[in-house]
Amino acid sequence: MLLRSALAGCAALALIASAQLAHAETSAAGQAIENAARALIKTSNAERLEVLKIQLSEAGIEYTLQTFEGGNRQTGAMAGTNIVLTFGEGQKDLVMTAHYDAVVLRSGGFSHGVVDNAGGTLAVVEAAKALKAHAAHLNHRIVVVLTDQEELGLIGASKWLEQADRTRINAVVNVDVAAYGRTVMFGLNNGEQSAGLVRILSTQCAVTATDCEAFPVYPPSDDRVFSRAGIPVLSLGIQNAIGARQMWLAFNGGEDNGLREGFVPDVFQNIHTDQDTIDKLKGDDVAAFSEFLTALVRQIDTELGPR
Repeated sequence: MLLRSALAGCAALALIASAQLAHAETSAAGQAIENAARALIKTSNAERLEVLKIQLSEAGIEYTLQTFEGGNRQTGAMAGTNIVLTFGEGQKDLVMTAHYDAVVLRSGGFSHGVVDNAGGTLAVVEAAKALKAHAAHLNHRIVVVLTDQEELGLIGASKWLEQADRTRINAVVNVDVAAYGRTVMFGLNNGEQSAGLVRILSTQCAVTATDCEAFPVYPPSDDRVFSRAGIPVLSLGIQNAIGARQMWLAFNGGEDNGLREGFVPDVFQNIHTDQDTIDKLKGDDVAAFSEFLTALVRQIDTELGPR
């Protein structure tokens, strides 16, 4: 019994030391993102909205709220709220979007919504902070839209675009499912109008030596609202390299894709389930992706021309 107790004690100490080491290995920026994501785990999207408002205010970022009447056949009429950040003085806009709402599960419970899409939301917020600091040197005005009710049918993005001046929009960058991994995934199915953005992104991947995976068919997100309107748009996410390639095969490999029958990529086993939890998020991966986003938007700003 004494031996067992001693061994149990050693095991406990080892677990504590391992946890402390893992914590120590996360950068300050990564830890801040993990803390922010943890705070977004709530029991309703209205509560997630309130947390985001606090986080933006504490970061000194001004925002406006766009309220709208949304919902779908299943929910009935339901109020929604987009958060909009605007800075810079350009005559044309570069728009960044990410949805902050989490999905209601089939069980009736509420997803923690970490991979889908707290990670993506925070990546965009961090990129917005960096871009705002250089706003005086940008050719475009930057508009960041954190959308509500994406999970109900891309409603928040649609409502924002309805009231936007489309003639100002030069390009849109959408982020969805971005919580772990260093492989950047992006879609090629956003219309011919987006070909120039794909070229800029592909060059950015090469210049920064970033592992990027181009999907001829990419899962739909808020980007579809803009592509249907003929607006140039990119849709991005991140995953680990193996997961990204498995996902590519699942969507683009056809019947002989090499995956075992019935195989579902890891990310799709987690999102829209009770497994979309905080342990999936890697703060340093999100921080690195945010830096990539910042550089990408600045390159788009440069290549799409002066004010």
